[in-house]
Amino acid sequence: MTDQSFFAASSEQSQIKTRIVAKYFWAWAKVVIPSAKSHGNRIAYVDLFAGPGRYKDGTISTPLLILEKAIADADMRRMLVTVLNDKDKENSASLAQSIDELEGVGRLSHRPQVRSEEVGGEIVRMFEKIRFVPTLFFVDPWGYKGLSLALMNSVLKHWGCDCIFFFNYNRINMGLNNPIVREHMNDLFGEDRAGSIREKLAGLKPEEREALIIEELSRALQQLGANYVLPFGFKNERGTRTTHHLILATKSFKGYEIMKEIMAAESSEQEQGVPSFEYSPASKNFPLLFALSRPLDDLEDALVRDFAGRQMTMGDVYLEHSVGKPYVRANYKKAFTHLESAGKIDVTPAAERRPKRGGKVTFADRVVVRFPRGPENEP
Repeated sequence: MTDQSFFAASSEQSQIKTRIVAKYFWAWAKVVIPSAKSHGNRIAYVDLFAGPGRYKDGTISTPLLILEKAIADADMRRMLVTVLNDKDKENSASLAQSIDELEGVGRLSHRPQVRSEEVGGEIVRMFEKIRFVPTLFFVDPWGYKGLSLALMNSVLKHWGCDCIFFFNYNRINMGLNNPIVREHMNDLFGEDRAGSIREKLAGLKPEEREALIIEELSRALQQLGANYVLPFGFKNERGTRTTHHLILATKSFKGYEIMKEIMAAESSEQEQGVPSFEYSPASKNFPLLFALSRPLDDLEDALVRDFAGRQMTMGDVYLEHSVGKPYVRANYKKAFTHLESAGKIDVTPAAERRPKRGGKVTFADRVVVRFPRGPENEP
């Protein structure tokens, strides 16, 4: 499939990807704008593989949706700097025309810049010399060319800079042991790590290969300072294998938490209220395949085990325990409610909790939770 055929029609997966990025852009902007007003009065959105702006069926792609949101907001109209790039000159020309046709685009203080450059070492070297204002980077290559640790490092180095990127798992999984694209794989993971991955992949089952590759990518990004890495997977039509991921890399727990809630809402299935953090068309056609796990029960067991003998606020438990796990804040509150009802934890009096509609109470971040010692902790 060529880049052009990819933009022939907007698939459901493309729409989900666009919604996730657009929702995160809005939430991210609202967080960084107050501080940015006193430090340069600008924020930025950079899309390195922006495409033609519209699919051939007329559906707008991510850059136009971002601009529509900016036009509708007074702070963003004044502060947003937008740089959109696509190496295909037909795509960039189409994108520029689509931008010109946007209603209200002239109200933006900074006119969107459209470029047509190859994403590679030259752009990385340029980015390494720039001190970025708070910027959301979106890197969405069709394959993997241009996606590298050096690029990630160059765009994440300053405050308020987050990166969302498209990780074509299907092609990267095949490419790791392909000598023709060995250099690209080394750029993506780092040469030493890529070699280690190749050794570890031998004999692994498909689901084990995926877990290893995503884990190693996350570790590589964390070494660059992206303390929080959050992937969202997309399955093929039968739900039998992962085709690609959309991944957030950020230095901020706040950004991680915001994206976690967004991705949770876009997940195609939830068990016991715990999101899958993936979209699988098969969840509609084969629902029984996804009704076997009990993840909230697993969370309750883990909390009692991992925090045995400790006393902490609900907010601190969530902050310490949730990173790298599929649970959102609401899952922790529900788990605490179950554990308290079962007498497995002690909490501050109900008066300390935040009332909800209907007279029910829930666990506010300030509520102190006391976990009993487990048998292995007894003197």
